[in-house]
Amino acid sequence: MFQGERLSVSVENNIAILSFDAQANSVNTFNRQTVAELDLALTKLEHSDVQGLVLRSAKSSFMVGADVHEFAPVFQLGEAAIAKHLSKNIDNFNRIEDLPFPSVACLNSFTLGGGMELALACDFRIADASLKMGLPETKLGIIPGWGGTVRLPRVAGADTAIEWICSGREHSAKQALKAGVIDAIVEVGGLQESAMGLVREAASGAIDYQSRRQRKVQPLALNAVESPMVFESSKGVVGAAAGRHYRAPVQAIKAMQAATTMAREQALEVELKYFLEVAVSSVARSLVNVFTSDQALTKKAKKLAQGAEDPAESAAVLGAGIMGGGIAYQCAVKKIPVTLKDINSTGIELGLAEAAKLLQKRVEKGRLSTGEMAQALNRIDPTLHYPDIAAADVVIEAVVENVKVKQSVLAEAEAVIDADAVLVSNTSTISITALASQLKSPDKFCGMHFFNPVHAMPLVEVIRGEKTSNQTIATVTALALALGKKPVVVNDCPGFLVNRVLFPYFAGFAQLVRDGVDYQRIDKVMEGWGWPMGPAYLLDVVGLDTAIHAEAVMADGFPDRLSRDYTSAAQTLFEKGMYGQKTQAGFYRYATDAKGRPVKEVNDSALDLLGAPDNSDITDDDIVMRMMIPMVNELARCLDEEVVATAAEADMAMLYGTGFPPHRGGVLFWVDHYGVSQFVDDMQAFAALGPLYQPAKLLQSLATKQASFYPAAASVGD
Repeated sequence: MFQGERLSVSVENNIAILSFDAQANSVNTFNRQTVAELDLALTKLEHSDVQGLVLRSAKSSFMVGADVHEFAPVFQLGEAAIAKHLSKNIDNFNRIEDLPFPSVACLNSFTLGGGMELALACDFRIADASLKMGLPETKLGIIPGWGGTVRLPRVAGADTAIEWICSGREHSAKQALKAGVIDAIVEVGGLQESAMGLVREAASGAIDYQSRRQRKVQPLALNAVESPMVFESSKGVVGAAAGRHYRAPVQAIKAMQAATTMAREQALEVELKYFLEVAVSSVARSLVNVFTSDQALTKKAKKLAQGAEDPAESAAVLGAGIMGGGIAYQCAVKKIPVTLKDINSTGIELGLAEAAKLLQKRVEKGRLSTGEMAQALNRIDPTLHYPDIAAADVVIEAVVENVKVKQSVLAEAEAVIDADAVLVSNTSTISITALASQLKSPDKFCGMHFFNPVHAMPLVEVIRGEKTSNQTIATVTALALALGKKPVVVNDCPGFLVNRVLFPYFAGFAQLVRDGVDYQRIDKVMEGWGWPMGPAYLLDVVGLDTAIHAEAVMADGFPDRLSRDYTSAAQTLFEKGMYGQKTQAGFYRYATDAKGRPVKEVNDSALDLLGAPDNSDITDDDIVMRMMIPMVNELARCLDEEVVATAAEADMAMLYGTGFPPHRGGVLFWVDHYGVSQFVDDMQAFAALGPLYQPAKLLQSLATKQASFYPAAASVGD
């Protein structure tokens, strides 16, 4: 009946089968071409004499939603262009809902965003056990725009709609069935046959599909008392959870509430109104950039990993402390056998205890059975002897941050491992080229910097030394992906990428405190700006001993910017034995709650040592600029020196490695939308503070050219 590049329609025994199968793509998405082809296919169906419609996917998943890469350029064109972009599929879904015969959606694996909205427009929804269903739009700073806020409350109830839409989470087939979002779960491979049977029964009148349809196009079944109770109570809870920078979840509730008394057409107009309000916001623009940059990062890593001749099937970790135990846990939970080596049994016990603690938490959260926990622990093979690591494909050194100790351990490991094995160092600051200088095969060596805590931090820096081979980088990137991490390949330099950029940020903090600004105020301002924790709190979490050590390495590497002629607040506390959370006292004091988690409190001893002045001549905006200028400058230098390849990779490394606020889109993305030229102009007010505040060469060059870090968005046609 219809054949396109993204979908086709065939007829079998008077039942139409619409198959989504995007050619040259691994998944189906609703891009412009898909929307246009669906329009043409529906015209054919509306003028046919078929008795029913089955929608399916020829891919391993149904539909992952809209093509987010089309969002940014459309959103830049304003509300009229956005409304026009959305209207074509709003109309398509209404036409599916109004077809003169019943429709059934066959859902497998990912059925997200626009894919779920399409399914909601159908009369029936059946799935197999692989289903992962959800409306993730609020994670992009927007709300569902193809009828999700209208149809989901009418299909599954307002409470379910609020929870699903505001959380943006994916749900399993069992969860979707229990919530009433789907109608049945069938055997894998039996979706189409079951759908054909269901649509025939509906077409024959054995199943009443018209009443289901009527419920979706009428006002929501809530009375005047129920509606405020459901929606008003949710706004406070959802708003508090989302935070003040993220409006979309509450906006979705407002859209649903405003449309409760309306029929479908009016309700869809309300949804569009609320969608447009958030779509043109800086938060949506930023979160879309985070999404597309993340996709680009993953795509690049996967392509690089394909170059690995022999992907790692086993690993070894040298050094069984908290970090080593965390790496061993990550291997074990991802089903990679790992040998955990230390020089004494105390270290082994510490590493195993760390892995067991993390696995037990997964059991308590229902993410792992006790049997699976036992299997994971069995994948960790503890040892005190080097010969036991001989068979490992990748050996990860994770001993103390000391050049001589690391070089000694690496040389001992190299002597026993296979010639084809790869050796890596989990160092945070020490030069990979320097560590490789004592190895016989420096081409088989690189850095693999995990961030602490390993299980929670997604980033892994893969650091290329002067003699590291491409094959080694490919193997380690493949291992990082297998461990569920986000690998970013960087070139060797002091601090690599994240720490090199983070310590100028800390230097900005040190100068502010030196100049009489209360560190608690700085934390409050930066947390208000969007950071999950302020710089003083972050230093406590990192550990002031660790920070002081790393700071010294960085100062040796970049003395013009990072050497100091005064004693910093962090140094003062360190000299008094206050190391942060690890000693229960640093800038703050730390008590322990009922679950054993540290709770931050005021540390009067720190205030006595540092004083508690507050230089009111320095405004909150000054604090933000004095914190951010050093970070922007250093990241620009890293890009200019090719420490990192692209602005997107640089920004994602800072998001995943430091917690930079996602709603600002990335450090360099934020500067682009601040205006690079304006940013450089505004830096002049702080230039007297020294080299940290004087524009990096690339920053100055972009400002002069009126250019930006990210390429200009492509123009968008109809």
